[in-house]
Amino acid sequence: MVARCSGDSWEDASGVAAQAIAIRERAAQLARADAEAWEKALTALRGAVTGEGDTARRSFDLEQKLERAAAVPLEIGELGADAAALAALAGELGDAAYRADAAAAAALAAGGARAVAHLVEVNLGVRKGDERLARARASEQAATDAAERVLESIR
Repeated sequence: MVARCSGDSWEDASGVAAQAIAIRERAAQLARADAEAWEKALTALRGAVTGEGDTARRSFDLEQKLERAAAVPLEIGELGADAAALAALAGELGDAAYRADAAAAAALAAGGARAVAHLVEVNLGVRKGDERLARARASEQAATDAAERVLESIR
């Protein structure tokens, strides 16, 4: 919204608006993919508990589904960092009348990235040295930094 409303005062506003639309569309796709991946992982976990079928195949299937269930939230976290950075840019360069809206968008994106980092750590059983947790926390930090930057600009 900030970029769409800033076309008269910001040369790059239409490009930023297009990026925001792409992020929104990708977020919707990832939300669906996350639900599907998590459901498949839960089904595989239930199969592992009941012990039905070939043990090696069941273990491989479970590992693959858990990997996918971890990969999608990581993409969501990275997208949250991208959204926060884009919102911060819009807050800094867009029409000042909409700066608070940009700050709110950045804060919401940062909250989403933080939730992803938490869920990756808790639900997916990653350990401290796991690269996936490091990626999730890096996205969280990038989103938080962007949100703080734009929030400070309106205080």
